[in-house]
Amino acid sequence: MDQASEPSGGLPRIVTLIDNLNESIGRAISWLTLLMVIVTFVVVVLRYLFNIGWIAMQESITYMHALVFMLGAAYTLKHEGHVRVDILYRDNTPRFRAWVDLLGTLFLLLPVCIFITWISWEYVAAAWSVMESSQEAGGIPAVFLLKTVIMVMAVLLTLQGFVIFLTNLFYLTGKLPYPTDPEMGEI
Repeated sequence: MDQASEPSGGLPRIVTLIDNLNESIGRAISWLTLLMVIVTFVVVVLRYLFNIGWIAMQESITYMHALVFMLGAAYTLKHEGHVRVDILYRDNTPRFRAWVDLLGTLFLLLPVCIFITWISWEYVAAAWSVMESSQEAGGIPAVFLLKTVIMVMAVLLTLQGFVIFLTNLFYLTGKLPYPTDPEMGEI
């Protein structure tokens, strides 16, 4: 790797690009939670005050919910927000943590992402082949797009897993200093 392909800190530029991509997506879709609350409120008001049901608006809540969770998964992984077995992780050295993250990514995260992609391929392809839409009259005619988000989630998680794997590999090989942990003090 030449210096031109590395940002400050020694990691390849692709790591920064993937981190920035997942950060941008996570921040953008976080606004959907507020929009979900507003749309839910509007649906309730229309339904119970005016006796109006709008199927597309009701379905949009489900779409937004799916987008928040599926597109936010890689952002959450980036910020270490997923559930972790703290008994093994919390009180150990940064080197041990790097090994746990590296091996966990390699043997848990990546196989799950590959499985999700593999198992959803035909499901998504079938939805695209018929341009699947809502079964409800007046519903959102884009179920095929919603199903595609399953594969997008797996790809984004795989990319973020690559970042975690590479970063921890750099820690373990001494190409990057271990991050400092305020709970553990200086290393």
